[in-house]
Amino acid sequence: MKIAINCWILRNKQLDGIGYFTINTIQRMIKNNPDVAFVILCDKNFTEPYFDFKNVEIKKVFPPYRHPLLYVFFMELVLPFVLRKLKPDLFISAEGFLSLSSSCKQLPVIYDLNFEHYPENLAFKNRIYFRFFFKRFAKKATRIATISEYSKDDIVSLYKIPANLVDNVSCGINSSFYVLTAEEKKAAKEKYAAGHPYFFFVGSMHPRKNVHRLLLAFNEFKKITGSDMRLVIAGGMLWSKSEIVDTYEASPYKTDINFTGRLSDAELKLALGAAYALTFVPVFEGFGLPIVEAFEAGVPVLAANVTSLPEVAGDAAVYADPFTVSTITDGMLVLYENKNGLCNGLIQKGFLQKQQFSWDRTAALLWESVKRAIG
Repeated sequence: MKIAINCWILRNKQLDGIGYFTINTIQRMIKNNPDVAFVILCDKNFTEPYFDFKNVEIKKVFPPYRHPLLYVFFMELVLPFVLRKLKPDLFISAEGFLSLSSSCKQLPVIYDLNFEHYPENLAFKNRIYFRFFFKRFAKKATRIATISEYSKDDIVSLYKIPANLVDNVSCGINSSFYVLTAEEKKAAKEKYAAGHPYFFFVGSMHPRKNVHRLLLAFNEFKKITGSDMRLVIAGGMLWSKSEIVDTYEASPYKTDINFTGRLSDAELKLALGAAYALTFVPVFEGFGLPIVEAFEAGVPVLAANVTSLPEVAGDAAVYADPFTVSTITDGMLVLYENKNGLCNGLIQKGFLQKQQFSWDRTAALLWESVKRAIG
């Protein structure tokens, strides 16, 4: 058996959720199936040793694609030629892109359909590409893998795909997270919040992450409580004119808000692990990895009550309507007041809830989807 896998998403050296999913699931599938030949298709700049196994061939395919027009050129002209030469039993696309002109069996991982619900949050060229092609990719696919029941239902509903052709393979937890020692927490608080307790957010500064409403809610929290609580926001920030910048600049508490920029994995495990609580209230998520990472770190969670997040967090979080600033503030207040040991109770529930998620389980579920696709 031969399987070709599109790993162009790893052209980005700074990994995001899709990158972590790709590395953790593909590594395990390769390791668990030593008799299967895997061909990793990647960008010419890919140098990492993620897939250094005896049953793997790394194939760097030209040209790199960085623009929707190049996506089309690559997927419809270059990729079919490559697949005809390789003759794989299945082509897996770790970022969801397929070739409409190839006759090869294909399995995309479609994480979510945020671009269908909030197209205005994408650059125009990307919006056009995603909304035109992904419905066609879904129809072309032999099977589809996704990461939550919410995303599965969304794909089935919006793209009219039979539910028995869509597999929820879930997500895992990155292994670097753990419950910090008292000394580690103290050091992290000093580094990120001048020694004060802090609410924590991690994610991109994308509009769907809802950071501007989180800032407004923190303003109200500070006004009501007068506490020394800080807000630490981790993630790459593009300081262009945006709601986030405007809201931050207008905040009377901006000296209590720390934008750290993107953190390394080592920095993130400390920044998250020392937080008073994770405040993660996006308006749309296909899964929500920071929630299960907070569970692993023993940190209470305030989560949005929309899309996949209640499915992932279960009864181990306080919930807020991400579209209503006052409910986010209320969630912060509930955690801050910590009545009847609420926070410790959430931590204990989080330890139980996290047991549903592991990369070993996700890799096994993805392999089951692969076997169904090959038939």
